[in-house]
Amino acid sequence: MSTSPSIRRITAPEIRARKGGTPIVCLTCYHAHTARILDEHVDVMLVGDTLGMVIHGMETTLGVTLDMMILHGQAVMRGARRALVIVDLPFSSYEESPEIAFRTAARVMRETGCSAVKLEGGTRQAHTIKYLTSRGIPVMAHIGLTPQMIQMIGGFKTQGQTEAEWPALEQDAHAVAEAGAFAVVLEAMAEPLAAKITRAIPIPTIGIGGSPDCDGQILVMEDMLGLNPHPPRFVREYARLGPEIDAAVRTYAADVRGRRFPSKENVYPMKKHAQ
Repeated sequence: MSTSPSIRRITAPEIRARKGGTPIVCLTCYHAHTARILDEHVDVMLVGDTLGMVIHGMETTLGVTLDMMILHGQAVMRGARRALVIVDLPFSSYEESPEIAFRTAARVMRETGCSAVKLEGGTRQAHTIKYLTSRGIPVMAHIGLTPQMIQMIGGFKTQGQTEAEWPALEQDAHAVAEAGAFAVVLEAMAEPLAAKITRAIPIPTIGIGGSPDCDGQILVMEDMLGLNPHPPRFVREYARLGPEIDAAVRTYAADVRGRRFPSKENVYPMKKHAQ
């Protein structure tokens, strides 16, 4: 009988209860092995549709499919035991109606085992958020810069740069909170506005290019690790793995071409035939 303590997963209500408390640590994650590394340190792992760009080389998130999200969600759940795992609902999988959104979200949760979903949009998605949460699906909302609307926005631009833009974004924040979202991502939002929204709504705000006053922060893991050659301006790179990978592969290639790899110690010996 094992005496090791069981690991209990963080829940959406526990994240909601962190409003105004210890900042919530979030990172995106798309693989089982990195999920195991992150699990000890983060509160939330987001299987974001940014995987289309950082894993699959797409220019935007619009080409990401539901099957892709489920595949990566399953991988992360194999590695994460403690953190709350949230999976993005991809473009065109939920916007048509609350009923379709429910079927999509239910499939994601059923097939991945994740604990919550995230969708983009404020007032325009409030009815859908209420529909999902009233039927047992925890929802993280996402306002400000919403990449799935990039063709309408006209590019990756900071939102709320003028005070004339503030009322609509504040209305979005209040709408998703009132609809039942347990937290909301504020992406690429002017710092004073993000701070104001954080003070005004009862659910945690998770900033990405927002304000240090948000209740938590999230970064795309590949940006944080220095794997993106053109990271957003607000990103702090905590490592520079891109050049390290390049140097390692360069050394490996030189070893192979110089017949310096594998060494005798790395080669499996032949089995001796029984006499």
